Amino acid sequence: MEKASKQHIIADLKKQILGMQGYGTLSIEDDVFPQLKLLAKAFPNQHFPLTGIHEFIANETEDAAASTGFINAILSALMQTGGPSIWISATRNVFPPAMQRFALQPDQIIFIDLKNHKEILWVLEEALKCENLSAVVAEIPELSFSQSRRLQLVIEKSKVPAFIIRHQPQQLNNTTCLARWQIKHLPSILPDGMPGVGQPSWSVELLKVRNAQPSSFKLSWNGTCFQNFEQQTEVLQTFRKLQAS
Repeated sequence: MEKASKQHIIADLKKQILGMQGYGTLSIEDDVFPQLKLLAKAFPNQHFPLTGIHEFIANETEDAAASTGFINAILSALMQTGGPSIWISATRNVFPPAMQRFALQPDQIIFIDLKNHKEILWVLEEALKCENLSAVVAEIPELSFSQSRRLQLVIEKSKVPAFIIRHQPQQLNNTTCLARWQIKHLPSILPDGMPGVGQPSWSVELLKVRNAQPSSFKLSWNGTCFQNFEQQTEVLQTFRKLQAS
């Protein structure tokens, strides 16, 4: 009896600690953001963390574009609550009308174009203080530990997540990020003979996850939610075989 009670206390404390670190915001069983269920599986307790920083490392221009699309897919879920988002950059690599492919309305996103690193960091911190936002996205190559710690303290108060695209960073130093991602494009899924562009698909590498092991997987976007890329490919291959028979 005492042993069972001790295990219960330890389990409860672990849950509280994970919650303090941002892992108690979204459960895989939660129906609020069903689009993120596949992402939640890669995190402790199958919670997609929202109270912290997500870094996206993009060494090539193509990777930056892939990261932008992937973040758009996440925003499409988070913004269903009605809150706007802010997108901060110095180059405006994102093309707002293309966001509609991810069920996003560009007029619900505030785009802020700035000139230098220092300005972006300052505006990023101020934006994260706005509690009614769904998320803040920033394109900034370098982020030090002290800078990330400062941002994390702000996020813990506002509960607004930050998604930071680091294009060609000079150093991959330690930061307080909840997760460090590397996103690459995969060939889009489109049945043979069908016109247009297929479903966006990505190869996802979680290079760093707080309190969990790194992982990799493949995802596609069907217009409303993430799907398993390999399962979708199998369905397409079966469809092709049936057509040929």
